Amino acid sequence: MTIDKSQIRNAATVIVLRDRFDAPRILMGQRGSKAVFMPNKFVFPGGAVDAGDAEVPLASPLPETCAARIAEDAEPDLAHAIAVAAIRELWEETGLILGRPGSWDTLPPPDWESFAATGHVPHAAPLQFTFRALTPPGRPRRFDARFFLVDADDIASDLDDFDAACDELSHLQWVPLSEARSFDMPFITEVVMAEVEARARDRTPPDSVPFFKNNDEESLFLRLRGSCRPVSKETGQSMAIARSTICF
Repeated sequence: MTIDKSQIRNAATVIVLRDRFDAPRILMGQRGSKAVFMPNKFVFPGGAVDAGDAEVPLASPLPETCAARIAEDAEPDLAHAIAVAAIRELWEETGLILGRPGSWDTLPPPDWESFAATGHVPHAAPLQFTFRALTPPGRPRRFDARFFLVDADDIASDLDDFDAACDELSHLQWVPLSEARSFDMPFITEVVMAEVEARARDRTPPDSVPFFKNNDEESLFLRLRGSCRPVSKETGQSMAIARSTICF
């Protein structure tokens, strides 16, 4: 089946946070200069949901709070597929394993064979749904991206071993959170960074999740909290970007 990449696609992005209580660092890599979407930018690992992700088994589901927030203003069965996509993209782009030791009850799909060969089953419980952003109209690719925060202590593999990574991201590195803004990154990544900084020492999934909703009519900064509503000025983030064009 041919994928129409001009259409909005669900996507998952993973922010791995290391040494969160001492000197927090996050894992980032650089996109290639010839990439259609965000060339040369430093980003978190992530990518679009594949059609088969909904059928991949999980050793554990997303936290209930996270699944409920994902279900707001989205397909009701998306939570499973988006969690699977997050774990798959983390594995493909960094070689890091978010999984529990175990064997698969069914034959893994081709793009999961290398993951399954490590002796792990994907494990979604550590993923915290932290941010959602919809790419504005006019971009060469449009994604409805869910950003997940995960503690590096929950990674099952060597945190400094990226040998199994594909070549989509280069210069994979643990960036001190205090220095991350000096890197050339997309605007939306900078905005998400503020949320990461605010949650760096909080292990509990957030009850309220920011959502940049960019459609053909307007751009809104909302919160997923049982319903979509405008975010308040007390969030600690700049509200000047609400109802304006979000460039990412």
